[in-house]
Amino acid sequence: MEVEAPTATKGRPREFCVDAALASALRVFWSKGYEGASMTDLTDAMGITKPSLYAAFGNKEALFTKALDLYEREKLAFMRAALDAPTARGVAERLMHGALDMHSCPENPGGCLGVINSMACGAEAECIRDAVVARSAVAKRAMLDRFERARQEGDLPADVEPEGLAAYLTAIFQGMAVQAGAGATRAELERLVDTSLKLWPGR
Repeated sequence: MEVEAPTATKGRPREFCVDAALASALRVFWSKGYEGASMTDLTDAMGITKPSLYAAFGNKEALFTKALDLYEREKLAFMRAALDAPTARGVAERLMHGALDMHSCPENPGGCLGVINSMACGAEAECIRDAVVARSAVAKRAMLDRFERARQEGDLPADVEPEGLAAYLTAIFQGMAVQAGAGATRAELERLVDTSLKLWPGR
C-alpha cells in the first residue's frame, strides 16, 4: 500500500495510507454522489486534512476520477471477465450475477456509482457527468461488439439486434442499481435476474 511521503513542513508531517484513503473517498462518492460529497465529508472519511488531500490527489474532480478508476478496477472487474464467456447467454449470466453480488454486498453502498453520477445536473458536476457517461459508452460498446460476434457465430438468432440486446442489458443493470439504492433485498434482485434470463433469446 502506498503511504504519503513525509514533506518538509513545520511540525511532524502526517502520514496516511493513500490506498485506504482513496477507498474511503470512493465510499463517500458512491453514497452521496459527486455533488453531494462535500470536502468535509471526504476529509473526515479519509482521515486527512484538506492540504493533505490536495497534495496526494489534487482537487475534488481529480479525486473523483481516481475513485472512479478504483471502482471500475475492483467493483466492476466482473464486467470484463463476463465478456470471455463462451456464449452470449453466458455473458449475460455473468454480468447479471456479478451486478447482483456487487449490489447485495453489505460492504458496498446501495446503488451504482455510475448511475448516481450520470444523473448529476449541476454546473459543477457537468464535466463529471460527461466523464461517467463516456466510460459507460465504452463498456456498452464492448458488450455490443461481443453480441455482434455472437450473432455472426450463430450463437444468437439472426433477427436479434445486438444493439437492442446491449441496451436491454444496460437497462437491467440500471434498474438493479436503482432498486438496490432504494433498499431492494438480494432475493428481490435475484428474481429480476432470473426473469430476465428466462426472456433471453436463443440458447
